[in-house]
Amino acid sequence: MGLLFAMAILLLGAMAVLALSRPDRNVSWLGAGSVVIASVLGCVPVIQVLSGGSIEAVRVPWPVPYGEFFLVLDPLAAWFLFPTLLLSALSAIYGVGYLRVWQGRRSLGPVWFFYCVLVLGMMLVLLARNAVLFLFAWELMAVASFFLVTFEYEREAVREAGWIYFVATHLGTAFLLVFFLLTARETGSMDFTVWAEKGIQTRGLADILFLLAIVGFGTKAGFMPFHVWLPEAHPAAPSHVSALMSGVMIKTGIYGLLRSLTFLGLPPLWWGWLLIGIGLTSGVLGVLFALAQHDLKRLLAYHSVENIGIIALGIGVGLLGVSTGSPVLMVVGFGGGLLHVLNHALFKGLLFFGAGAVLQGTGTHEIDHLGGLLKRMPWTAATFLIGAVAISGLPPLNGFVSEFLIFLGAFQGGATLGAAGAVPLLALIAGLALIGGLAAACFTKAFGVVFLGEPRTEHASHTHETGWAMRLPMLLLAAGCALIGLFAPFVVGALQAVLENTTGLRREVVRVNLAAAAGPLALVVIGTVAFLLLLVALFLLRRGLLAGRRVEQGVTWGCGYVQPTARMQYTASSFVQPVTTLFRWLLGTHRRLQRPEGIMPANASLTTETPDLCHGNLYRPGFLKVNWGLSQLRRLQRGPVQLYVLYIAVTLIVLLAWKFR
Repeated sequence: MGLLFAMAILLLGAMAVLALSRPDRNVSWLGAGSVVIASVLGCVPVIQVLSGGSIEAVRVPWPVPYGEFFLVLDPLAAWFLFPTLLLSALSAIYGVGYLRVWQGRRSLGPVWFFYCVLVLGMMLVLLARNAVLFLFAWELMAVASFFLVTFEYEREAVREAGWIYFVATHLGTAFLLVFFLLTARETGSMDFTVWAEKGIQTRGLADILFLLAIVGFGTKAGFMPFHVWLPEAHPAAPSHVSALMSGVMIKTGIYGLLRSLTFLGLPPLWWGWLLIGIGLTSGVLGVLFALAQHDLKRLLAYHSVENIGIIALGIGVGLLGVSTGSPVLMVVGFGGGLLHVLNHALFKGLLFFGAGAVLQGTGTHEIDHLGGLLKRMPWTAATFLIGAVAISGLPPLNGFVSEFLIFLGAFQGGATLGAAGAVPLLALIAGLALIGGLAAACFTKAFGVVFLGEPRTEHASHTHETGWAMRLPMLLLAAGCALIGLFAPFVVGALQAVLENTTGLRREVVRVNLAAAAGPLALVVIGTVAFLLLLVALFLLRRGLLAGRRVEQGVTWGCGYVQPTARMQYTASSFVQPVTTLFRWLLGTHRRLQRPEGIMPANASLTTETPDLCHGNLYRPGFLKVNWGLSQLRRLQRGPVQLYVLYIAVTLIVLLAWKFR
């Protein structure tokens, strides 16, 4: 099994980078090379399974109680593994260039060790078919990503972000532990295949397990309001790690939720309603909070919440299809959600790479400290623009394709289902349209303020383009975004194997419904290509008409003011003020305005700050109360050893009494 060789290479690479501590350049290439080789080897069986090949399995007993080394590569696991391996390899190459500034300042062996372990952990999570092995891999992934987030541990903000992530992920794991224990008790096994065969026969227990899965896996995925770690961890981590965590690691939560649905039997209607509600909440609030941010990486982190919401919308449509027996909704809903898993990995990885290039070139990712980078970093600007258009769901790029499928499913369901199914789908249509519009406004702000205009500070004045180790992954991801959009009908057809596995429908049913969805997409692609060709023709025509003429350039007329400065440009706050003011009741934005005074005012400013409402109003007060309650237990620590011995004796007596009651 090629994936076993890939995991062995990752393990050997992790050990090797710890043993080889100097020079750092060799450590980086050794760590990145191990990940690239493992990813290439792993992609071979993944592509075979997605192309309709046989499912691969490895089963080896081990001495861990209730545990077994049981791995299965089926189409659902393969679909999530493909972007995981692809982005892991590209992030590793990018990381060689990104971490070059740290050479000589810090040993890079540990960061590459944990990077290899993180990729290994994600692979195990997607392949594991035993509950104990799954939880082991889940914990391995969480611990490795914690150490990567805290790479710059000397900064207090980074340490705080790391601990928020560590606590949040283990709270989610606690819910998963209960989920697995209840399922194992009901089925009498820790084997996922047994769970899928027997299913959960008790309706009430299935509902409880579904809610546990929503919280446990939703915490990793970043569903609102369990997203609190995302806006903290992504800005703190190195940019190639942020790309990997946002692009694929949080998708393990989506994978876990989809896998758990195969154990729980026929879903009632309210499961689909709940996921659509979660998707709308995460999507709308995620993009609104992103719109209000001034830190580029924090802005991208909130867009992860938004796009996880879009994936949840697709799964919700699919669940409504399962509940109502509609193959069209199953295929188009699950298909749109699963395709957005791949699309989000590509454009979000690209955007985080672009943010990392800006950070390395300027030393900051504060949006208001940047500007004018288009002329200084043309490659980064061009690829970032492609990622911005893709994440906004605009044709002809890949983000449009998956969102179009979800729209299509919602329209068809709204027209054919009764009120119980149509109402949430109509809300989905309105919400997804709002999300797309707000995302376009947000990235107009981000690209315009960062790359256009004139430099606002010295940070942006003396910057430079990145090296090829960072530039090449950005170009490849940008090409992927364009190719999926331009070849959308063929990409939609590639969903057949994973949709058969996910929905349980016959191959012919899946194929027919995918073909029906690909038809409108083909028309959109043809129209888009025709429009692009028209633009190229107009450009060539203009160039030909001006070929024999003298063309001069001049500054834009500015009411007689011939020397504009950066102070005359929009800031991040002023650009989005109309939108943030409209939603101020929801965002809770703190606004500080210094009005111009006098006939010739010298100073005026507008500053906004939008803290995370869930963090400030829900989690922080709750944890402070828990901390106060636990601090009261200090009264039990009086100091005398005899008192502690008494505690032990009383505990043993209580346990014996409970055992032999």
